[in-house]
Amino acid sequence: MGAQGTTAATAAAPDTGDGRARRLTALLICAMAFSMLQLFLLGALGPRLVAELDLSPAVLGLTTTVGFGTAAALSPAGGRMVDRVGPRRSLVLLLVVSAVALALIGAAPGAGLLLGAVALGGIPQALANPATNKAILAVVPQARRGAVTGLKQSGVQLGAFAAGLPLAALAGGLGWRGAVWTASGAALLAGAWALRALPADPPVRSVPSVGTSYVPRGMVAWLAGFSLFLGAGIASVNTYLALYGVRALGMGPTPAGALVAALGVAGVLGRIGWSKAARPGRAEWLPGLLACGAVGAAALLAAGSLVPPLVWAGAVAVGVFAVSGNAVSMVLVVQRAAAGRAGQDSALVAAGFFAGFAVGPPLFGLLAQSGRYGWGWLLVAVEFAAAGAVAFLWAVRDRRAGAGRTA
Repeated sequence: MGAQGTTAATAAAPDTGDGRARRLTALLICAMAFSMLQLFLLGALGPRLVAELDLSPAVLGLTTTVGFGTAAALSPAGGRMVDRVGPRRSLVLLLVVSAVALALIGAAPGAGLLLGAVALGGIPQALANPATNKAILAVVPQARRGAVTGLKQSGVQLGAFAAGLPLAALAGGLGWRGAVWTASGAALLAGAWALRALPADPPVRSVPSVGTSYVPRGMVAWLAGFSLFLGAGIASVNTYLALYGVRALGMGPTPAGALVAALGVAGVLGRIGWSKAARPGRAEWLPGLLACGAVGAAALLAAGSLVPPLVWAGAVAVGVFAVSGNAVSMVLVVQRAAAGRAGQDSALVAAGFFAGFAVGPPLFGLLAQSGRYGWGWLLVAVEFAAAGAVAFLWAVRDRRAGAGRTA
């Protein structure tokens, strides 16, 4: 880091216990929320989109595939870019592109522009984890990084809450386009906030050259594999939970959107709580344990077709277990990232997660198309079980490696 960036980070460090640190954390939470807000909006507003734009459930799943396929493809290069240009520039870019993508979604007359806008929204998704993790490493003292990482990861689920409750309710009054445009304006305001609040980045040329590798290795490879299966299951739940509530359980669009909000609130609390618990020596085992809990959550969603109130328990359990697994994986990256590689390592793990988001919903959509939601939730359970198997295999290898730095 250049002299300017070092000075900014040093100046910020003494304030980490006061309002400055809280404002930084709040900004990172907002960045994470806006980076993936389109996913939750498409899920929560799915019943309205399907009706107004004449989309099939399979095409609704394709929107997720396009967005996260783009994010997965761009993540390795995005992580490298964040390491070079710094977190402030990256976060401002993230929020501005999020605003543009949301505005285009709100203007979409049909599937074509909708898919293009969702693809554009893959850019902020690719930048989110590298940029926010880099900001934490630059400003936050080591002792507080785990807690701040968990808080900022909870921003993703704050986005789920916003999409599932206030924005879904706003859609009832202004229409779904008005709700999406409101979110776009809020993203622009957050971009202006980031520009003013974050320390200036060093000049790009002052960033040391770091060996570039787009192939994950060691712990990063294992966490990317874990994230692939975890993301496939989570994305299916996010995309089809509201539609499941409407079509299989007879719920109205607003209560069905509230299912996504409940998942979001549970995810916020789960990410904060599990990230605080993810101390070295314990963190390595948490991904596998959380994946096991996620299998039970998928079973509760399936049981909702027989006992409808169980769908609420399932939504909460997905937030507490499945969604929290991604936050714990990012805590592990922050704890172990090599000097100068925090952006790349974060991006490679995120790429696995986004690849899962791209693959999961289309598979589920084929089942939802014919109303076989029970089989869809079984598929989600299998994906979560596979994530748990990968996580436990890595944890065993890591333990055998002693210090666990080269697993």
